[in-house]
Amino acid sequence: MSNNKNGRLKIFSLGLQHVLAMYAGAILVPLLVGRALNLTTEQLAYLVAIDLLTCGLATLLQAWKNKYLGIGLPVVLGSSFVAVTPMISIGATYGITAIYGAIIVTGLFIVVCAPFFSKITKLFPPVVMGTVVTIIGLSLIPTGIKNMGGGAASEDFGSVENLALSFGVLLFILILNRFSKGMLQSLSVLIGIMAGTFAAALAGKVNFSSVADASWFHLPQIFYFGVPTFEVGPILTMLIVGLVIIIESTGVFFALGKICDKSLTEQDLTRGYRAEGLAITLGGIFNAFPYNTFAQNVGLVQLSKVKTANVVIAAGGILVFLGLIPKVAAFATIVPTPVLGGATVVMFGMVVSSGIRMLSTVDFTKQSNLLIMACSISIGLGATAVPDLFAQLPSALRIIVSDGIITGSLCAILLNLLFNMKTKNEKVAKADKLAEAH
Repeated sequence: MSNNKNGRLKIFSLGLQHVLAMYAGAILVPLLVGRALNLTTEQLAYLVAIDLLTCGLATLLQAWKNKYLGIGLPVVLGSSFVAVTPMISIGATYGITAIYGAIIVTGLFIVVCAPFFSKITKLFPPVVMGTVVTIIGLSLIPTGIKNMGGGAASEDFGSVENLALSFGVLLFILILNRFSKGMLQSLSVLIGIMAGTFAAALAGKVNFSSVADASWFHLPQIFYFGVPTFEVGPILTMLIVGLVIIIESTGVFFALGKICDKSLTEQDLTRGYRAEGLAITLGGIFNAFPYNTFAQNVGLVQLSKVKTANVVIAAGGILVFLGLIPKVAAFATIVPTPVLGGATVVMFGMVVSSGIRMLSTVDFTKQSNLLIMACSISIGLGATAVPDLFAQLPSALRIIVSDGIITGSLCAILLNLLFNMKTKNEKVAKADKLAEAH
């Protein structure tokens, strides 16, 4: 009996560790999107709470391996950084209900097309995956930098107080990574956010009224922000976001498969994609976010050496529980923008690092790989830096190409098809050459 109790306690502790490792990333997306769309404090608290709950449900869906759903690996799902700028752009142009209509369609599309996606993983080699992840990180960094100054629209943008807070958080996170190990090191971003918020509170820059006003318990509400609307431009944009999420998750699935000594089949990938599509659909229904497999939790699996799905089932349960308590979510909304900026610069920089690490396996002696990477990153960052470049295009097309992440990702996928997919004649010629050699 004692051994069973100790075993359950260990699984709970390891599950909590997974939650803490991804918590900072999970709350950053609703905070960034909510503040950009000028949501009220109450709406922002709801967005954080429902995001945590849906993260938990999405994780449980992926861990619950059956005939139709779930990859069965120790994966944790969280709100995707890829969706941040497209959601803000759609919300500003078409309204918040158009965001959720597009997310629902994307989720259902992935569910239906999951068997097809599992057959075309060869279209996403490291040069595509690495380039896409690098573009995501580079495109998000300006958002982090603006937050370091206090937010682009703030009256005290770039003030000494804001810069001291943001760079203080950044330095604190770096010091923790340099001089600590294990759990403390893996939680450095979350601890940095907490320390920065505490310092801001001492300086009188934190308003706790949202925490005091928040209730202790609530149930999730379907279509909290209104009945979803379905617009062509936002749907096309979000479909491309869904494709990028699939590319990201494919890389994580294979990385985890290697750690867990499991060879993934097409059926495994199909179940994984289907669970991810269903999680995205839930995000649209509950007015949360598109979800993808969190790469930072892969490192935790490698570090802890615990490779069973029981641990992430515990993590999913904890996230669902936290999502039902608005007071917990309200604490996230009091984080000052400069503190958020100091932490996000690290997070987004780590996304860039992950992309570069993927690219390290690419054969750059091939001119085609250099061209794929060069053109995709240039066009992706160009669209982010100069959004007016496509201002004259029709609105449905403009909302797709004006987002750097989407444009760069599409460019990487299409150029890879152009340069690296062999034509029938090339395959025949290669086969003839091999036959002659033998």
